[in-house]
Amino acid sequence: MASEELRDQRLRARVKLLGNLLGEIIRKEHGDEILNAIEKLRKGFIQLRQEDDPALREELIHFIESLDPDSLILIIRAFNIYFGLVNLAEEEHQFHERQTQVKSDGPLWFGSVLSTLNEFKKEGITREELELLLNRLNYIPVFTAHPTESKRRVTMENQRRIFETIGELNEAELYQNTYLQEEIIHKLKYQIQTLWKTDEIRRHKPTVEDEIRNGIYYFRLSLFKAIPAVYRYMERAVARNYGEKIFTIPNFMTFGSWIGGDRDGNPYVTHETTEHALYMHARAALYEYQRRIFQLAGQLTHSRYLCNIKQDVLNRVTIVDADLISMVFKKRADRFRDEPYRRFLYLIHGRLQCNLNYVEGKLNDQPIQKSRFAYQNEEELLDDLRIIYDSLCEHGDEDLANADLRDLIRLVETFGFYLMRLDIRQESTVHTDAVADLLKNVNVDYLSLDETERQKLLAEHIASATIIDTQHLELEPMTREVLEVFHVMRRMRDEISPKAFNNYVISMTHQASHVLEVLFLAHQAGLAGYHGKTPYCFVNVSPLFETIEDLEHIVPVTEALFQNETYMALLKASGNQQEIMLGYSDSAKDGGNLASAWSLYQAQKEIIALADRYNVDCRLFHGRGGTIGRGGGPTHLAIMSQPAGTVRGEIKFTEQGEVLSYKYSNEETAAYELSLGVTGLMKASLGLIRPVPEDDPKHLEMMKKLAKDGERHYRELTDHTPGFFEVFYEITPVNEIGLLNIGSRPSHRKKTVLGKSSIRAIPWVFGWAQARLTFPAWYGTGYALQKKHEAGLNAELKDMYERWPFFRAIISNIQMALAKTDLKIGKEYSKLAKDQQTAQKIYNMIAQEHTRTVDRVLDVSGNPYLMADVPTIALSLQRRNPYLDPLNHIQVVLLRRYHNESLPEEEREKWLTPLLRSINAIAAGMRNTG
Repeated sequence: MASEELRDQRLRARVKLLGNLLGEIIRKEHGDEILNAIEKLRKGFIQLRQEDDPALREELIHFIESLDPDSLILIIRAFNIYFGLVNLAEEEHQFHERQTQVKSDGPLWFGSVLSTLNEFKKEGITREELELLLNRLNYIPVFTAHPTESKRRVTMENQRRIFETIGELNEAELYQNTYLQEEIIHKLKYQIQTLWKTDEIRRHKPTVEDEIRNGIYYFRLSLFKAIPAVYRYMERAVARNYGEKIFTIPNFMTFGSWIGGDRDGNPYVTHETTEHALYMHARAALYEYQRRIFQLAGQLTHSRYLCNIKQDVLNRVTIVDADLISMVFKKRADRFRDEPYRRFLYLIHGRLQCNLNYVEGKLNDQPIQKSRFAYQNEEELLDDLRIIYDSLCEHGDEDLANADLRDLIRLVETFGFYLMRLDIRQESTVHTDAVADLLKNVNVDYLSLDETERQKLLAEHIASATIIDTQHLELEPMTREVLEVFHVMRRMRDEISPKAFNNYVISMTHQASHVLEVLFLAHQAGLAGYHGKTPYCFVNVSPLFETIEDLEHIVPVTEALFQNETYMALLKASGNQQEIMLGYSDSAKDGGNLASAWSLYQAQKEIIALADRYNVDCRLFHGRGGTIGRGGGPTHLAIMSQPAGTVRGEIKFTEQGEVLSYKYSNEETAAYELSLGVTGLMKASLGLIRPVPEDDPKHLEMMKKLAKDGERHYRELTDHTPGFFEVFYEITPVNEIGLLNIGSRPSHRKKTVLGKSSIRAIPWVFGWAQARLTFPAWYGTGYALQKKHEAGLNAELKDMYERWPFFRAIISNIQMALAKTDLKIGKEYSKLAKDQQTAQKIYNMIAQEHTRTVDRVLDVSGNPYLMADVPTIALSLQRRNPYLDPLNHIQVVLLRRYHNESLPEEEREKWLTPLLRSINAIAAGMRNTG
C-alpha cells in the first residue's frame, strides 16, 4: 500500500473512532431513537451521494419533516460536533505528518522555514543579503471582530483538550501499548461527552468586551508559545544554511487588532470601549510576563560565589530603593542575596505587579495612582532582561540564556505593554460631519466648499497654532465622541505605550480631504501639528479604498495628499510611511472576484509607483476576508502572488472569524501558519536584494479583458436581474444570521435598505454559502475564460497559469469555492422563493456559470478534477459532503416553516432554535462562515 494511502487510512480510522465514541455518548444520553434517526440520515445521504435515488430522497425529506424541534436540535448538534471532531482529527494528523518529516531529517513541507532557507542558499543568496532581507521584515496580522466566528470560546477550550488527547493516542499506538491506548480512548470519550453537554450556541449576543476577550484568548491559547517557536525555527534554519551566529535574527512579527477600535457601523464601539480594550491588552501581556519571570526565578539559581556575574546585575540588586525591597520581600529584605538573578527577577516581578495594579484599577473603575516603581514602558523591562541575558552569556551559560529567557525577550519585543497595536477605524462621512460641526463655530460653512477649498482650509488649520475651544460649544453628540477618540489616543500613548496604536483607518475614502479631516481632528487633540516651525505627528492615517470605483481613484486621491505641503511635512515627521488599505471584501461584493482581484493588482502597482516618485515608503494593508469570496485563501500563496516589487519586507492584513480559530486554536498549528506567512513574505520581498522580473505585458492585457468580461457578467446577475435581492433574502438564512449571536456589529450598514449597497460583505458571502451556492467567489470567471477559449487563446491562458503566480492563485482559490458549491442542494433552497419564475431564472444562471467555470478552470489548470493539486484538502471536502447534505435539507425545511407567514407566530418561533443551530453546523462543516 502506498504511504500516502496508508496515511489517509490512519486518518479515516481516527475519524471513525471519534464518530463511534460520539455515537455511544448519544445513545447513552438520548437512547436508540435519536441515534437511529441520525444514522438513517447519515447513511441515506451517503447512499444518495453514491447513486441518486428520487424515492430515497423523498423518503428522507418526509422523515425530516416528521421530526419535532427537540429531535432536530439533537440531530443538528450531532452533525455539528462530528464536524468539529473531524476538523481536530485532520489538524492533529497534519501536525503529526509535519513532525514525522522533521524527525526523518528529510525535505520539509513547501513554505517551511528550513526549506525556504535551503532554497535561498541554492539560489546564491548571500549572508549579507539574507541579513538585509530579515532586517526589513515586518509580518503584521490584524485580528478583527467581524461576525464570522460562530464557535464559542469554551468550545475551543474543550476541543483543544481533545486535540492533545488525539496526539497522546498517536504516541501510544506508535509504541503499541494496548493498555495505554484503552486508557486514552476512555479519556477521549469523557472529553467528547463534555463537548456534547456544552452548548455551542451563544444564548446572548456578544458585547464588544466579549469580542476583545476572544481576541486576547488566542494569545493565551497558542500565540505566547508559538511566537518564540517561529523565531527558533528561523534561528536554526539560518544556522544550518549559513553557519552559527552570523547575525542576530531581528524581530519580524507585530500583531494588530481592530477589536474595540473599529467603530465603522458599530454603535457599540465608543471611546470608552477603545480605552478599555487597551487596558485589557496590557493586562494580558503583563500577566504572561509575570508568569514567565516567576518560572525563570526558579531556574536562574546561580550563586554569586560560583559565577562571574556582571556588575550591572549586582548593581540592580544592591542599589535598590528600600521601599521597593520592602514591597517585594516584605520582612525578608536579604532574600536571595547570594543568588543575584533570582533576586533581580523577583524585583522585576514586583515592578510588573505595580503596572498590573494600575491597569486592574482602571479596568475595575477603581483607579489608583501609578506606583513610582512601575515600569514606564516596555523598553525599561527589556533593558533589565537583556542585562541578565548578557551576564549569563558572559559566564558560559549561553545555552540557558537562549532558552526560556530568550523566549521572554522575544515576547516583550513583539508585544510590549500593548499586546496588539490597535487600529482605529471610522467611516469618512463621520469625520466630515464632525469637522463641519466644529468649523461652523468659527463661521465657516465647510460643507459648501469644493474639494480644493477643503484641502486648503484644513491644511491651514493643521499648520496653525489655533485649537478650537470646544468646552462651551453646542456640538453634536457624534462630534464630541469623535474628538474623545483622539483624546483617548493621546492619553493611552502615555499610559500604555507609544506603540499602543497603529493606524487610523478611514473607510469609504473618496477624496484627499477625508484624510486631512482626520489630521485636523487629531490636531485638536494635540496629536499632530507644529511646535514652532517643527512638525510633529503621532497618528498615522490609512485611507481605505473598498469598491471597484474607489480602487480606480486611489492614485489621484493619494497624489493630492503627496502634493500637499502640510500633509507631507507631517508624514515625514511620523516616519515617512504611508499606509494604504485595500478592501477585498467590498470590491468582490461590488464587481465580482475576478474584477476585484485585478483592480487590487493594478491599484497596488500604481500606488507603489506613485510613492516611489514622491520618495515615500508605502505599506499596503490588505483587508482580506476569511473566504475566497472576500479575498481569502492560503496566506503563503496569497503573499507570493502580490504584484512583483510591491511587497518590500512588510505586509499587513486582516485575520477574521473562522480564520482565527482555524489558525490559532492550537499552538502547533499557529506556529505552522505564522511560519508559512513569514516565508511567503520573505519570498515576495526578494526584490529588496535582487532585481524583480517585470510582468509579461501579454498577461496584463489578457487579465484586463478577463476582469472586464467577468465583472460585466457578475453585474448582470447581481445588479441587473430584477428580483435578485428579494430571492437572496427568501432562500438563504441571511436575516437569521443576525440572530445567531456571533458578533456585536449589525449585518447591514442601513437597516432600512436591503440590497448590495447596504448588506455587509460578510453576511452576503455567509448567506450564499449556507445555500451551497458560493458564486460570489467565482461568478463571471467561467464566462470570461470561455470567451478567450472561443477566441482560440487557451494556450495563452495556460501560459498565464504556469508562469504568473497571481493568476495561478486566482484559479487555485476559485477551485476550492467551486468545490464547495452543490447545485442539487442549491436547487432545494431556490424552491423557497415566492416568485418561482424569478428564482429559477437566477438559479439557472448560477448553475450554468458553475458548470462553465468548472470546465474552463480544469482546462486552464490541467487538473483532472477540482483541487487535484491539493488532494488532501479535496479529500477533506469530499469527506464532509455526505454529512452536510442532511443538514442542508434540514435547514431548507426549517427555513420554509420559519418564513411561512401564514403560520401562527408561536408555531414559527419553535423552529427558530433548530434553524440557528443548523446555520452554525453548516458553517462548521464547510469551515467557512463569512
